[in-house]
Amino acid sequence: MFKNSINIHEVSEFRLRNTVYFGCGAIQKINDIAEQLVARNIKNVLIVSGRGAYKATGAWDVIKPALDSRGIAFTLFDKVTPNPTTAQIDEAVAAAPNAKAVIAIGGGSPIDAGKSAAILLAYPGNTAQDLYEMKFTPVNAVPIVAVNLTHGTGTEADRFAVATILEKEYKPAIAYDCIYPTWSIDDPALMTGLSPKQTRFVSIDAVNHCIEAATSKVASALSVTLAREVLALVAQYLPIAEKDPADLEARYYLLYASMLAGVCFDNGLLHYTHALEHPLSGVKPELAHGLGLAMLVPAVVKEIYSAKAIVLADILAPIVPGLTGDPAEADTAAKGLENWLAASGVPQKLTDEGYTEADLDKLVNLAFTTPSLGGLLSIAPTTADEAAVKRIYANSLYKMA
Repeated sequence: MFKNSINIHEVSEFRLRNTVYFGCGAIQKINDIAEQLVARNIKNVLIVSGRGAYKATGAWDVIKPALDSRGIAFTLFDKVTPNPTTAQIDEAVAAAPNAKAVIAIGGGSPIDAGKSAAILLAYPGNTAQDLYEMKFTPVNAVPIVAVNLTHGTGTEADRFAVATILEKEYKPAIAYDCIYPTWSIDDPALMTGLSPKQTRFVSIDAVNHCIEAATSKVASALSVTLAREVLALVAQYLPIAEKDPADLEARYYLLYASMLAGVCFDNGLLHYTHALEHPLSGVKPELAHGLGLAMLVPAVVKEIYSAKAIVLADILAPIVPGLTGDPAEADTAAKGLENWLAASGVPQKLTDEGYTEADLDKLVNLAFTTPSLGGLLSIAPTTADEAAVKRIYANSLYKMA
């Protein structure tokens, strides 16, 4: 296999819509990035992160000296929580209104918050709620540096960001070319401290990106090809990372899978699973995004299998072997995926997280009223009406028979 010939300690440059420095030791590339910031006369930056991972991973031990030694002043905002809020984004921008670039350090939440702040720094006078309620359409943002600390979201390689408007229980997504990070760092050595639970949830996020991007109305040969590779990598390396969190090869290929998944859904986009998860974590912000997706995706596969049987049989083969692409095997595919999730340590269904049948109408309403989610539903491979959405939620309440 080609993977045996890859030196995981060699840092590669992946030229996507941005430049991703990828490999063990890639964090050292922050020195090159700092040089480029200075060359652009950028000497005042906003750093956006969560509460502790930027230090616990060792990333800060490299980033701070790189900035200090080049005279780049920074304001550190380290209050981003999982499922970041528009209020947090506004607070970050208010802390450094004159920043000329953003360095986001963390997983999807800090990077998405950083992307959003980068837009607002270019559009003073607007709020994050304005941004996420689509009250203006940005075409500019200050430069973004994404230092990724998880192998799940792919946000370091795409044009998407998500934030929650708490008072409305909305969790919209935005997608603008101006928030492709200018530079990204993907260093698997920064991820060996992820807990088994985090490792599972972020890897399942990548799997969901691909299932959706390979089956949407705008899916392409590229999104299907990437999806096949991502699911094969996750199936192979997730058990290894769970057994030995410090296994750098496993972290390398899970991170590679995550980055490919980001490119996959940057091209094929998303539909049911993410559109229906956002109301779940909009109502319960403490819900891990990957867990929300895991609870929904078997029912999504059941719903769409007849429309995309051949594609799903192909890409699911590493985790649900034996599918033939017969539309009649929808239940088999969905149950097989549910079994794989349970075997991977994620057996939960919606009732396990406190959702009940009484919540279904509210969740359906949020799926259709939250800004941006209608766009996702419009490219689902089957008719995404209220009946279909409610059916998926209902089929996600309990373990399938």
